[in-house]
Amino acid sequence: MTASSWLLVALPALGALILLLAGKRSKAWGHLLGTATVVAAFVYGLILFFGFDGKSTVDTKLFSWIPVGQLQVDFGLRIDALSLTFVLLITGVGMLIHFYSIGYMADDEGRHRFFAYLNLFVASMLILVLGNSFLTLYLGWEGVGLASYLLIGWYQDRPSAATAAKKAFLMNRVGDVGLALAIFLMFKYVGSTGYAQVFDGVANGKIPSGAITAIAILLLLGACGKSGQFPLQAWLPDAMEGPTPVSALIHAATMVTAGVYLVARSNVIFSQTPDGRLVVTLVGAVTLLLGSIVGCAYDDIKKVLAYSTVSQIGYMMLAVGLGPGIYALGIMHLVAHGFFKAGLFLGAGSVMHGMNDEVDMRKFGGLAKKMPITFVTFGLGYLALIGFPFLSGYYTKDAIIEAAFGQEAWRGWVFGLATVIGAGLTAFYMTRLMMMTFFGKSRWKTIKSTDGREFHPHESKPIMWIPMVILAVGSVGAGAFFALGNRFVDWLAPTVGQFHEAEHTPISASLVPWLTLALALIGAVVAVLVFRPSADIPVERPERVSWPIRAARKDLYGNAINETLVARPGTWLARALVYVDNRGVDGAVNGLAAALGGGSGRLRRMQTGFVRSYALSMLGGTFLLLAALLLVRFS
Repeated sequence: MTASSWLLVALPALGALILLLAGKRSKAWGHLLGTATVVAAFVYGLILFFGFDGKSTVDTKLFSWIPVGQLQVDFGLRIDALSLTFVLLITGVGMLIHFYSIGYMADDEGRHRFFAYLNLFVASMLILVLGNSFLTLYLGWEGVGLASYLLIGWYQDRPSAATAAKKAFLMNRVGDVGLALAIFLMFKYVGSTGYAQVFDGVANGKIPSGAITAIAILLLLGACGKSGQFPLQAWLPDAMEGPTPVSALIHAATMVTAGVYLVARSNVIFSQTPDGRLVVTLVGAVTLLLGSIVGCAYDDIKKVLAYSTVSQIGYMMLAVGLGPGIYALGIMHLVAHGFFKAGLFLGAGSVMHGMNDEVDMRKFGGLAKKMPITFVTFGLGYLALIGFPFLSGYYTKDAIIEAAFGQEAWRGWVFGLATVIGAGLTAFYMTRLMMMTFFGKSRWKTIKSTDGREFHPHESKPIMWIPMVILAVGSVGAGAFFALGNRFVDWLAPTVGQFHEAEHTPISASLVPWLTLALALIGAVVAVLVFRPSADIPVERPERVSWPIRAARKDLYGNAINETLVARPGTWLARALVYVDNRGVDGAVNGLAAALGGGSGRLRRMQTGFVRSYALSMLGGTFLLLAALLLVRFS
């Protein structure tokens, strides 16, 4: 059955192709075809899942892709526990987002093209996780980059959307250079880019330890670009310019998880380099704190959720960086995050749908009564995210926090405290979001938008809230599944290694859940006290605030740092190279041509056609020659 695994990719890819070729002729049925292809891929993924023994790894060669000299690359797919986990997550959550998009994009003239891009996104992501070589992964990697560019910039009449799409595209190219260089190094030492060959080369010592560390860090650079990790996180919040289903697709189950998948898939490489793992863990710790801090300062509901994603991916990255025995925890949190974060984004889209596309939470308030289904489903996702007991986030995030405290020496304190502080901040900004959106005074009643819009909040259509209900059930039900022992980590063990409990903890392992819960409770209580229902929340945010809030509003100067360290030096270097090219290279070529042209013009004047002139020239030359001979003779 695995021999026909190519159908997983072919179905959404065929849907994208048909819709793009059909163009406007598919306006009446394009959304139905786009959704049907992903439903079919999900069903086939379930068939493969239930027919898989969970222990084997099946590589299927489809065709010879790049047969060039020593570079022999086959296009093949790998079916194992890790890839099947991602297949079900991508197609399952992607399917629900497709259904939601039918209602959300109902009035958009380009809905058929939107579903073509969604199909392209899903197909590319499936190539990424199913490919059996790093080069095949790179193909899917670039495919999701293209699709995300098209989807983030969907509203082409908005300059902010075009800028956000370009920013995402360029920042991801920085990470892609790292991934490409890592693949080059693999081919240099192993002569192949296939997973089996590369991992065997690492195990057999074909790759020097220094090269392994370099490959690991370059892979991490690629992961930082796709997963929005420090220092390449600035594109992710700006990606909110796209339609809300795009935000859910990018920030929940697909593109941002690609970096975590890359590190987990490359666990054989990272397990051989403690320095590489340390860098991964540091990046995850810094990112989770950065995302949590900035999330506290935004009033845009989608950007709060975007920075929440940055932070939660930081938890996953930290987990896969902790090394052998811990990789599965990062994937477990990734799966849980796919449910509750997709539900939260779709809930935010439902709020926007009922509030005339408004995103400023200061203009909301009291929406729980107007949008009860959205409130309940969003609330369950909120509780799962902050780690409320017995919901999915409680089991997955707490496991990562305990593993972080389980590191030796200073690492246990540093990484452990980073994770629990992040948990407290997460509870604060998410409770703030809930209070400003669903509770308190109905501020929208007394507000008229600057562009003349009026607000009449109402519940979304069933085609939109049914996927939200399913995702909310997943947020709760996944917790019950994760509570049943180590079934999930045992499922992943053949691919990412057997899970091991921490042996050394600076504090008792039994105290970690209580510490996490206490900090989360403190964060939630502070948010309730500050943004309580009776609080007078100004509609316009105050501009005169303390410097920490100003810094958080400016993304902790992430854009300024990138501008100073990368963009401006790059611009200066480009200008210097242009100057060197114009004045140096072109100057030398043009100068030589000008010299020859000028010299030949002057020599041409000597050709007068008069015999007496030529005789005089010959006589003058003779005198000069005699003078030179006499000078040599008597010198």
